[in-house]
Amino acid sequence: MRVLIVEDNAALANGVFTALDTIGLAVDVLNDGLEADEVLRVQQYDVVVLDLNLPGLDGLDVLANMRSRSDNTPVLVLTARDHISDRVAGLDLGADDYLTKPFELIELEARVRALLRRNSENKSPVIELGTLSFNSVARTTHIGSQVLDLPKREFCLLELFISKIGQVISKDQIADGLANFDEDVTSNAVEIYVSRLRKKIQISGINIKTVRGLGYLMERP
Repeated sequence: MRVLIVEDNAALANGVFTALDTIGLAVDVLNDGLEADEVLRVQQYDVVVLDLNLPGLDGLDVLANMRSRSDNTPVLVLTARDHISDRVAGLDLGADDYLTKPFELIELEARVRALLRRNSENKSPVIELGTLSFNSVARTTHIGSQVLDLPKREFCLLELFISKIGQVISKDQIADGLANFDEDVTSNAVEIYVSRLRKKIQISGINIKTVRGLGYLMERP
């Protein structure tokens, strides 16, 4: 699952990034409201963590623009504004939750997890494929009764394949899905990640097929 942090305080943004990265989420960070507005028009996220006091474009305007496009991505608003009127304004514009600075990172983690659960409440977060069980909210994978311990990028890769099962995914699509704004993923790295994941899940009966010249295809067991 992918989270966008929009926060112009570099130290705070780094702390939030580390906290969410540690629990296995793919995280992008932006520090400008106008840039965030542009990215959110073309990129889909599972949760947006949005500061209000931003350069370029105020966070409330970013939120308003999202909702005007019928973008219902869950939004957790972060702000130093502690007036009731500011909270009401954010909630009226469609914020899903509100956290006033300063806050504990452990609370932010809990609120992001809650938004992820809420966002998937109409669909089960657990997907069963053969003997493989994948939980997108708990960030766990099992083969039979055994826990499959996957590094973050391999987990995100498996999540991507499951979301596109039966469809060919190009190397560029995989690279985009695994990268963040600060670190690109090369074509060679994609091949390595796919090879490692393929070996780890083959016992479940799932095959990741190489489609020459096009990419990869995960077949149902």
